[in-house]
Amino acid sequence: MDLTISHGLYGLFTIIIIITMIFRKGVVLPTLLGTFVIAWVYHGNIIDGFTAIFHANLVAAQELFSIFLIITFMLALLHSLRDLGADKRMIQPIQKLMVNGHISYFVLVGITYVISLFFWPTPAVPLICALLVPAAVRAGLPAMTAAVAIAIAGQGMALSSDYIVQVAPSLSAAAAGIETSLVADKAMILSLISGGIAITLAYLFYRKTIRPKEDKRNEMELKTLQTADESTNKAKTIHLTIWSKFFAVLVPLSLLIVVIYMMYSKLFSGNSDLVGGDGAALVGGVAVILLLLSTLAFGKHYALDYISNHITEGFVFAFKAMGPVIPIAGFFFLGSPDFSGRILGVEEGPALLFDLVQSTQSYLPQSALLAGFSILIIGIITGLDGSGFSGLPLTGALAASLSNSSIDTETLAAIGQMGAVWTGGGTIVAWSSLIAIAGFCGVSVMDLVRKNFWPVIIGLLVSTLVAIFLL
Repeated sequence: MDLTISHGLYGLFTIIIIITMIFRKGVVLPTLLGTFVIAWVYHGNIIDGFTAIFHANLVAAQELFSIFLIITFMLALLHSLRDLGADKRMIQPIQKLMVNGHISYFVLVGITYVISLFFWPTPAVPLICALLVPAAVRAGLPAMTAAVAIAIAGQGMALSSDYIVQVAPSLSAAAAGIETSLVADKAMILSLISGGIAITLAYLFYRKTIRPKEDKRNEMELKTLQTADESTNKAKTIHLTIWSKFFAVLVPLSLLIVVIYMMYSKLFSGNSDLVGGDGAALVGGVAVILLLLSTLAFGKHYALDYISNHITEGFVFAFKAMGPVIPIAGFFFLGSPDFSGRILGVEEGPALLFDLVQSTQSYLPQSALLAGFSILIIGIITGLDGSGFSGLPLTGALAASLSNSSIDTETLAAIGQMGAVWTGGGTIVAWSSLIAIAGFCGVSVMDLVRKNFWPVIIGLLVSTLVAIFLL
């Protein structure tokens, strides 16, 4: 494998982007510029540089559109429920459990972890954000802190072990040439250590932002969370209270049935199709049917116009809040062989990011301590593409080559899996499915990344030390 000027430029712009993020500045400009320059140099033709910018954004939009779509449908449903007044009725029982912001934080963590462990965070996020986050905000938990809790528990702690579905440990183990169960068991332990530390640190860091239940800012933030101004739609039914109570029961009951069905499919029928993207599609489809029914109940024949307004509002919010993520994702997709061919217009695209990481293999140290932290760093770097799983074959292969009498292959593979999935799964990169959490919670995805960064990094460092010296 020979590194080219394009590889060097990709590494340079990646460093520039990371430094820009550290200084809390926007990274859209360097990602767009980097995409243009790298494509220009790769082809030796400025025209191809121009077209690559467009193709990078198009590919990113195609890959991320499912997230935009689930945000749109869930928000449209929430808006229609707000017309009926069912949104407030729906969360009244949950409010009894969430007596204050502090308890709400840990309730969100627990429920998110359990649901995400069974069928990944992607379908879990809209369920949790639709039903639990509004109740948590009413109890005094800021929306940003709620987003942190969901991201760390779901995208981080649950997905990094992937103990039930076992896609991640299977990828790691296959590349390392060992049994999946060996990696899965070690990954489960490390994920609990990383997650426990990250969750605790996040609570300690941000507990002072938690407000009393009676604070007026809770209602103000709830309006931001629901991402719409007061509805101008007029009810066309004289039974508004009855319909409000009906949908306050129907919506959470329907979503609960979805959860039970997905869990049953996984545990008893052996069907894992409803995990991840397919699970999100099921949730989104159910949300659309509920949207149709609630809009009809509220507006009767005027529902023909009302439903269009709700969906339009959902799309506008999704693109307004998440749009900047597309060019960022485009740049990091350029570093992945899965997407670079489509971006550069070649049949077999270069693996710019992975080639850079793999080129360091011969320089990695052989001691357990340095090998462990080296593979953690490599895992984190591979996670920068925003998927979390694409780097697992690389970290698994490196684990097999770096293992020695001081540290075994499965431990190194689990460490690499932690770095890749916690990063790209994601908790600390904005161009991952983290944008769905930010969207539903009505917060800036870049601010959410910054809030997650230190708790997650410290958790990973401590779990790596535990793996090296105790596992």
